[in-house]
Amino acid sequence: MDKDYGHKPVLLEECLQALAIRPDGCYLDGTLGRAGHSLAILRRLTTGRLVGIDRDMAAIGAARERLADFQDRVTLVHGNFRDLGRILQETGTGPLDGMLFDLGVSSPQLDEARRGFSYMQDAPLDMRMDESEALSAADIVNTWSQEELRRVLYEYGEERYAPRIAQAIVRRRGDRPIETTGELVEVIRSAMPAAALREKQHPAKRSFQALRIAVNGELEALPPMLAAAADGLKPGGRLAVITFHSLEDRIVKQTLRELATGCTCPPQFPVCVCGKKPRLKLITRKPVTPGPEELAENSRARSAKLRVAERTEFE
Repeated sequence: MDKDYGHKPVLLEECLQALAIRPDGCYLDGTLGRAGHSLAILRRLTTGRLVGIDRDMAAIGAARERLADFQDRVTLVHGNFRDLGRILQETGTGPLDGMLFDLGVSSPQLDEARRGFSYMQDAPLDMRMDESEALSAADIVNTWSQEELRRVLYEYGEERYAPRIAQAIVRRRGDRPIETTGELVEVIRSAMPAAALREKQHPAKRSFQALRIAVNGELEALPPMLAAAADGLKPGGRLAVITFHSLEDRIVKQTLRELATGCTCPPQFPVCVCGKKPRLKLITRKPVTPGPEELAENSRARSAKLRVAERTEFE
């Protein structure tokens, strides 16, 4: 573990093994966060290079400091991985040997109260991963319709009390805007039945997940990113993706499966007319999950799932 940071990246050894790192290879970390995965990759390179992307400028700054010993072999980019194809083009990065994406909110974002990601600390209701973006959680909570709020809470948070919570939000904001995470937690609690409040899981967990996903457009970014990643790999190059909840995992699983599918012509066609070739080969049929030792060290790894695919030969 990096003693200066005290946080071991999720599924680190599994990711390094999945990427099959070559010392002279070129790799991409599409979600820098605390740069723990990036640091481990760089330590295994000799003449190779790493491109790191994050939409959070704070993460870029922290990564620049943490990876200072390898600065001659690192390119850091402030951007959204939904624009991966353009980023690879603009940085002049040729086909890569491997790409890693560790999805969801990072530990620093959760730990820094002012960012508004946590339901455990009172702070401005923000949740923007990229603070230069306009839309915040406060905007959604205070301006979106009751039906849109219900849809977001139900679809992105799988919150069974979404109708009641959406109604409570609209009723409360009619008196005054909901401006802090603490105020929102209070509203959510007020909308839930007593039995739900006694559950082990914090009553606001699902709603906060839903709002974070909506603010940052997290799910919509996945299919274009995965397609661009497949196109940006060398033959035999590896793609490793870590998800943290069922919605992400479902999209990643489905998109990778589609990218690994060849001809889609009806069975009765004598010859293929669609011309579709598989761009990826699935390496993991079932996701890799953390072992007991990692779970004992890091409770945030509990829901992590790693899926791996490999670029097929070019035509």
